[in-house]
Amino acid sequence: MGNADSNAYRNHLSRFLPEEQSDIDGVFDAISGSSGSSAAKNGKATKKTVTLGALQAYMREPLPEQMTVRLYNGMKSIDLTGKSSEPSEQIAKEQFVIFMSNLLKGNADEKITIIMRMISTTEGPVKGKQIQEFTEDLIMSVVHVLNYRKELKGWNLENTRDSAGGVKALASQLLSELKLADGATPVGPQLMEMNFDQSAIEDWVYRVPHISTFLSVVIRQGLHVLHSLPDQTKEIVNLVPGCKGIKGRGLVSLFDIPSIIYINSHLPAELQHKWRLLFSSRLHGESFSQLCGHIVNKGPCIVILRDLDGYIFGGFASHSWEVKPQFQGDNRCFLFSVFPSLAVYTYTGYNDHYMYLNHNQQTMPNGLGMGGQHDYFGLWVDSDYGKGHSKAKPRCTTYNSPQLSAKENFTLDALEVWAVGDLPESTETKGKKSILDVDPEAQALLEMVGKSRQSEGLREPIEDDEDN
Repeated sequence: MGNADSNAYRNHLSRFLPEEQSDIDGVFDAISGSSGSSAAKNGKATKKTVTLGALQAYMREPLPEQMTVRLYNGMKSIDLTGKSSEPSEQIAKEQFVIFMSNLLKGNADEKITIIMRMISTTEGPVKGKQIQEFTEDLIMSVVHVLNYRKELKGWNLENTRDSAGGVKALASQLLSELKLADGATPVGPQLMEMNFDQSAIEDWVYRVPHISTFLSVVIRQGLHVLHSLPDQTKEIVNLVPGCKGIKGRGLVSLFDIPSIIYINSHLPAELQHKWRLLFSSRLHGESFSQLCGHIVNKGPCIVILRDLDGYIFGGFASHSWEVKPQFQGDNRCFLFSVFPSLAVYTYTGYNDHYMYLNHNQQTMPNGLGMGGQHDYFGLWVDSDYGKGHSKAKPRCTTYNSPQLSAKENFTLDALEVWAVGDLPESTETKGKKSILDVDPEAQALLEMVGKSRQSEGLREPIEDDEDN
């Protein structure tokens, strides 16, 4: 290495704190089979190298093999000579450090050459299908490594929908942000066969922060490097929210891990750290009164439901639900789809019909709604529980969302409501009383019909002891 190369290497090394440098040295030594040497000191690289076989052996359990190969190709793409000669099959310490520096500390411009080689090992533009395969591998690896490292914070692959469909849905959503040089956005089969040059991919990585965040997770958690420095991982701290209220209840959520990550990223930052199950039709029964009793005055919530055709969709309510004949909420509310496609639809500014909840009124519609207008909601669950509609001709006025359900008027199959963020103080101070404790008449009525022993499903979920 010449002086210029040495200076470049030292500049990359200087991006890391001393304890981070030590962490990276330790991982490189472990992969290369080195026990550490004095040559690593004074900013000089060791002569040890890493082969694909060594990297695969080190990463066999934390990451799927295809992602390990992509990481290796990314490391191999670091050109130390400046001559763009045929890359060596051995990864030098300098390449390893520059790879870590660019992907964990760099901007889109610094990341892009590596990402291009992770997508395809050949020079030149890449096809949409290759970008899709890379993105699916990346998302699948995030789910895999977070599960392997026990970083899913109370969620797991058993209490959520199968993630395979969610991986494809999230990849499709992220790919929908790809633009050609003229600003056009190709879709469907056209996207798969289209060529994208380095500038198009750089623009995509710059505008879609999930790609960089997912790469950071895969590298940090896969290599188990820099994980002990929480201040350095702030961008991934709330990637997956802590989960409360589902453990030990035999419930499989309507959400999968990729959709949880995506929907959570659209919540206000102060609400991204925790979700708590308030209501599930499979736990608490198919009753609009039960739904209201569990979600009113509980702070911001996510409502998610599945219709009988299997479509899964919902909305984020930015304020506590209140039973009243007026619209409520603010412009942070949004509607979303989880299946068959994953998407978030935010407010348009056309009106302020963000959220609506009414019950037992003679003159106003009774039910839970978001967006649009009375009798024409973007999302509506009728107080005659089991019926609903999603009307959009062609889009919902409030959120610009399309019809979310398979049919405009749908039949409800399952519904969940999740409180997000910390519970409002007023709720915490009241204590966790069941609706049966609050309403003696309800308790007496149940006892009269011999149901007193079967009423546990109506009670508030007991807070779990999962670690966050």
